[in-house]
Amino acid sequence: MQRREFCGVVAGGLSLGTALELKALAPAPARPDLVVVHGGDPKNLVRAALEPLGGIRRFIAKGDVVVIKPNIGWDRIPEQAATTNPQVVAALVALCLEAGARKVKVFDRTCNDPRRCYAQSGIEAAAKAAGAEVSHIEERKFREVPIPGGVAIKSWPLYAEALEADKLINVPIAKHHSLSKVTLGMKNWMGIMGGNRGQVHQRIDDALVDLATVVKPTLVLLDAIRILTGHGPQGGSLSDVKKVDLLAAGTDPVAVDAWGATLFGRQGSDLGYVAKGAQRGLGVMDLGRIRVQKLEA
Repeated sequence: MQRREFCGVVAGGLSLGTALELKALAPAPARPDLVVVHGGDPKNLVRAALEPLGGIRRFIAKGDVVVIKPNIGWDRIPEQAATTNPQVVAALVALCLEAGARKVKVFDRTCNDPRRCYAQSGIEAAAKAAGAEVSHIEERKFREVPIPGGVAIKSWPLYAEALEADKLINVPIAKHHSLSKVTLGMKNWMGIMGGNRGQVHQRIDDALVDLATVVKPTLVLLDAIRILTGHGPQGGSLSDVKKVDLLAAGTDPVAVDAWGATLFGRQGSDLGYVAKGAQRGLGVMDLGRIRVQKLEA
């Protein structure tokens, strides 16, 4: 009990024992639904974003096999903001292992040559140094998954290692996209899709929501340390990159993506897949209805 509280007890005529009992019975403050952290060090951002949510041990248990799914899709260096920040991935790997994870896997189905994407993004080296098992996608590991109630797709081959993990963490980067306007968390699941992904582009918003009904993340961390403001998703020009030094974390994929839309001067309702995801009960799009905590790391 702080000195100010003690003085209040005396003034109110309560015994110290009674006051302490009442304080112990008081409900703990509700956890936020979404944490947004600003700061310069990616490692500090990751830890700071998770602490208000209950810390990494709320999500990862001893012995878990964890899959961390970043965006490694393009042959781009981190400064070009087309792929997830490698230090964010590494920090998350380290925290999962610290919490007792038996194994942490990192992979993505890339658009460019996977060897170059994994190397140029810096993710392969950083994740391996932190203790992760980093692998390229193997075609034999896709399996057809039914999508009950699918609007655009009724089934699709998905990567078994992602589906079979004890815990699945989505770590997208926030960036402009020529088709979906902005690519955030739900769009990042295209990296575990097999087959001809181009087929879903005609009904991209419905397809992304269909996919999100069967791929449920334990946690979403949205990398907005650098965001790509134009010519996405591949980018290339540093003139399209804006450094904002933000990271958002939450368990509601719709809410995280709705917040991500604001980085580009949009609302969640401006993104078809976010609006449709909310309509189909995958999360809350209205940021006014959730608890958002903003911090400085």
